[in-house]
Parts: sequence; C-alpha cells; structure tokens
Amino acid sequence: MSNETTNQADADGRVALLDRADSLPGAAALRTRSYELLGCGRGAVVVDVGCGTGRAVAEMTERGATAVGVDIGEHLITVGRSRWPQARFQVASADELPFADGEVDAYRADKVFHELDDPAEALREARRVLGPEGRVVLLGQDWDTFVIDSDDAELTRIIVRARADTVPSPRAARSYRNLLLDAGFVDVTVEVYTGIFTDTAMLPVLLGIAEVARAAGTITQEQADRWAAEQTERARAGRMFFALPLFVASARR
Repeated sequence: MSNETTNQADADGRVALLDRADSLPGAAALRTRSYELLGCGRGAVVVDVGCGTGRAVAEMTERGATAVGVDIGEHLITVGRSRWPQARFQVASADELPFADGEVDAYRADKVFHELDDPAEALREARRVLGPEGRVVLLGQDWDTFVIDSDDAELTRIIVRARADTVPSPRAARSYRNLLLDAGFVDVTVEVYTGIFTDTAMLPVLLGIAEVARAAGTITQEQADRWAAEQTERARAGRMFFALPLFVASARR
C-alpha cells in the first residue's frame, strides 16, 4: 500500500470517527447547549476552532450566525465544504486564527484542547480575536476519567492511563476553568454531562483503548486479549458499562 493510499485511509477514518461522535446519544443536545452558552444572535461572527467536518458550523449558520469553521486538517475542511456549501471554512491552527484583533463575537472549541500541546496559547489567541464581552465555550472529555466496568479494575486503570498518555494534553478539560481564568476571562462556569454507553456500538472504542495500551508496551498481548475478551462478552450479554464525562466551560472576555 502506498503512502498516499495510507494517508487517504487515515483521513477517511478520521471523518468516520467524527461522524460517529456527532451521532452519539446526547451529542446533538450538547451542541445545542454550546450554542446557547455562546449567546450569539443573528449576524454574530462565530469561530468554531477544530471544526472537523463542520456540522456545528452548519448548525450555527442555520441559526443566523456568521459562523466560520477552522481546522488544521485540509481533508476535513474539504469534506466540510462539500457537505455544507452554505457554510464558511478555512484551514488554520488554533494558535494562529485568520482574524483581526477583536473581530469575533464568539469562540467555540469542541473536543480540541486535549489535542493541543499548549492549550494556554490557544486561549491567548482566542482572547486576541474576541471583541469586548465576547463569549468562549470549550467542550471536551478528560482522558483520565473514562469509567469502564471490568472484573480487573487494576488492569483497566492501567489501560485507561496508557491511552490518556498518548494524548498531548489529556487533562485539559479538568483545567478549563483555570485556563480561562489565567487567560483573563471572567464569569467562568463549568458544566458536566456524562454519556452512558451499555450497548455494542461503543465496543470498538473499548477494544481500541486496549490496543493502544498494548502497542505502547504498557500491557502484554495476553493482557490485552483477556481484557478485550471480557468486554466483548459483556457487550454480548448486555453487561457492558462505559461512562464518559464531558465538560462544558463558558466565559466572557
């Protein structure tokens, strides 16, 4: 397989992953809550940082906002433009947004800050582009707080930590409040919404977590196989339990 084919497969896999996340139970309601917290009226300029394939950008556009989606993934932006031709997209990074000082009314970043090496730098850039009284909303999971029922609690803790350690800023979500305060934002609030998953749809996610831990050398192949077999049997028997808290922070410039 050529590098080009591999890269395309990786890009398509990323799109499929984002689509699956957008369709999870409660995902639409959480997006709606983020729009409410942004509080932007018709014509307000909103930037969605790390927009992926752009569903939120399209939804905010439908609500009357002048929404602009930015992402470093060129393939994701191409898909977004194809799916939502009425929306605006641009390739850009979180620490170098294509806006003048104070040009933006609201800033949104959904499941983005854990991917950044320096979330504080992204918030400094957010503060730069936001005008007076501008709103910011951050959404995301804390990668150390995956709650998974298992007969082997210690191995599960090791697997969850190993997966978290592959993420640049795995605990960014628990730091949202302090990151916002440190960046000079005010009226900071944090909400938490916990997704509960008990059916087979999320089994591939759990198996993937174990595979990452095995590939990192944190657990052995035998441990990975044993843990995966247990979770597979739990899913088959209707006994799987996976809880994922999602943090939603909002603030004013």
